[in-house]
Amino acid sequence: MWIADNWKDYEVIDCSGGEKLERWSDYILLRPDPQVIWDTPKEAIEWNKLNAHYHRSSRGGGEWEFFDLPQEWEISYRLPIGYELKFRLKPFSFKHTGIFPEQAANWDWFSKLIKKAVSQDRKEPVKVLNLFAYTGGATLAAAAAGAHVTHVDASKGMVNWAKENAAVSGLIDAPIRWLVDDCKKFVEREIRRGNHYDAIIMDPPSYGRGPKGEVWKIEDGVYELISLASQLLSEEPVFFLINSYTTGLQPAVLHYMMGSVLKGYAGTTEADEIGLPVRQSGLYLPCGASGRFGA
Repeated sequence: MWIADNWKDYEVIDCSGGEKLERWSDYILLRPDPQVIWDTPKEAIEWNKLNAHYHRSSRGGGEWEFFDLPQEWEISYRLPIGYELKFRLKPFSFKHTGIFPEQAANWDWFSKLIKKAVSQDRKEPVKVLNLFAYTGGATLAAAAAGAHVTHVDASKGMVNWAKENAAVSGLIDAPIRWLVDDCKKFVEREIRRGNHYDAIIMDPPSYGRGPKGEVWKIEDGVYELISLASQLLSEEPVFFLINSYTTGLQPAVLHYMMGSVLKGYAGTTEADEIGLPVRQSGLYLPCGASGRFGA
């Protein structure tokens, strides 16, 4: 398991009864987590010091219960390359806060690869394509390492939020292209245009809709998307990263898909679970899986 264990402003304090107890800077949040199927004693004192609690509904969805939480606040994360990223957080629909902290394990990995590639005598900048880019955590990590990034997400609101994160991180003037678009259609147009990228990041949802109502189901579309995106890679790519929060897509599945599509490139493919350390138990909470190709 790849562990995101370098956070200072975030931690999973404890997990029990289908919920995880988290500290986001100075605030304690309690949110549901489908992986937490155990019911252990709630001994951490923070169980009784909640700032907000997201209650899952038996009919689907749910709602926040607020005790003492600002509408918006910031946390920071220092990359191993020395750059400190900042993120604006706010509770919004379906329990989210604006970032997935376990992804820091991947930010650490590819920021070092980009930094190394940038330091080499290259004629062109390292170009990164970030698909399903959400609020920009991976975009900012790549830009901080020196890459030119194309950030694509179907939600205008998420792209605007990512721009806010870029501003507070000191990266608003970095070479980032912000696009509101359907990811698959964008990739298909880039293939026709003959454009190429040195690295690709994709974080597809299990289910989603594009700006014109296009339906996305990861089981139906992810292999085709990997195959299409691979056509955008430069001759000597730096890396390819795919994330999955869908329980049916195990690391071995990601490994096989990437290995079969990228077999013509010189590099190594690997896949594993990603997770977060749990302070109270000393265990690690699984948070999905990632597949990585690195030159």
